[in-house]
Amino acid sequence: MKTLESIEQMETYKNGKSVFLFTADWCPDCRVIEPFMPEVEEKFADYTFVMVDRDAFLQVCIDHDVFGIPSFLAFENGEELGRFVSKDRKTQEEIEAFLAEL
Repeated sequence: MKTLESIEQMETYKNGKSVFLFTADWCPDCRVIEPFMPEVEEKFADYTFVMVDRDAFLQVCIDHDVFGIPSFLAFENGEELGRFVSKDRKTQEEIEAFLAEL
């Protein structure tokens, strides 16, 4: 998984086929999904997965109405394809179902 390093970089990723994972080091629910995310990325290899540190990019979260983590936003060609945004813990099955519906 790539790590977002700048707002400009986010705009570049949005123009491709990408999934942004909004997370934070202190978030226990974010830590729960870490072990299976490589498998999710492998199953959906046509997407570029990008981790967005909520604390480092708080304005990005606000601009995209992401107020709970972990959350996922998917984009293709600059358009939002879908979002799985909530403060609830997410399972591998729920994440994969979200991605399969895009």
